[in-house]
Amino acid sequence: MGIWEILLGGLLILMSIAIIIVIILQEGNQQGVGVVTGGADTFFSKNKARSIDAFLARWTKVFAAVFVLAVVGLNVLAYFS
Repeated sequence: MGIWEILLGGLLILMSIAIIIVIILQEGNQQGVGVVTGGADTFFSKNKARSIDAFLARWTKVFAAVFVLAVVGLNVLAYFS
């Protein structure tokens, strides 16, 4: 096992943990639940939630892209070694 395989394996583990954490932090897309339960959101709380959700969604995509690149890199290394 070479140093690149160890580094990419470690990166793969870190990215998988990061993806799990970011997905767990995201809020569900249950529309209309606040109306049923009587909860009223203000304009500012809605925009704050959207900005946080957008931030988490963006980082989910980044972590997923790095995860895919690490998997491809490990497969290329395994194929040529």
